[in-house]
Amino acid sequence: MTHEEYNAFCGALPATSHVVQWGGAHVWKVGGKVFAIGGQQDGVPRYTFKVSEISYEVLREQPGLRPAPYLASRGMKWIQHYAEPGLSDEELRDYLRQSHFIVSRGLSKKVRAELGLPG
Repeated sequence: MTHEEYNAFCGALPATSHVVQWGGAHVWKVGGKVFAIGGQQDGVPRYTFKVSEISYEVLREQPGLRPAPYLASRGMKWIQHYAEPGLSDEELRDYLRQSHFIVSRGLSKKVRAELGLPG
């Protein structure tokens, strides 16, 4: 997935906002909370997203995936897709969608309602 495809996909999810921060990373938020981070190192795209505990256990040992630097070291369940083979574009879209859902479910009912997200 290219950065353009990543940004277009994340931007199409409900109630999202985008900011470039942390050294040029494309950070996507829902309700002000981060659900995806896209960057690159040496020209190779890297995508970081929040996952369930079960997904974390499954994905953390897969080739091209790893516990997200900084976030996972603090006990958070975030995975980084950083190399091939990693995830297919379809799988990555599914995990980005799930990350958006997980983070949005952590928002208050009031905020979810204000954003037009399911209660």
